[in-house]
Amino acid sequence: MCLCAVRSSFLLKKYHGGYVVIRLALAGHKQANRPFYRIVAAYNKRARDEKYIEQLGSYDPLPNIYNEKLVSFNFDRIKYWIGCGAHPTKPVAKLLGLAGFFPLHPMTITEAERRRTQAEQTQNTLGTEESLDEGQKQAEV
Repeated sequence: MCLCAVRSSFLLKKYHGGYVVIRLALAGHKQANRPFYRIVAAYNKRARDEKYIEQLGSYDPLPNIYNEKLVSFNFDRIKYWIGCGAHPTKPVAKLLGLAGFFPLHPMTITEAERRRTQAEQTQNTLGTEESLDEGQKQAEV
């Protein structure tokens, strides 16, 4: 019998009617205006900040000085928990898709395209305003 099956059946028997969910949970430290998340394997009925089974990674949503959002995963343990029947939540599935573990959700692609076109439009409008300002300055001289 597979160790994964033994462990998952043990967890499911201990928790009646539930299943293990991989979900995004806030870290235990309390800092004002500084979000930081742990990616954990936890029971689906437990609150976000309650005890979890295992930490599988972390996510820092605030960009650092290089404008990067940091994410770390333990892919071996994530594979193990998904093999045991765990279900990732939508935020975790999105992060795993961006990391290449899952296929990208179509909404992620369309959202990126929409933001790209909005950025291009704002650059175009700023460029036309600057050219108009330069034209007015030349006309005044």
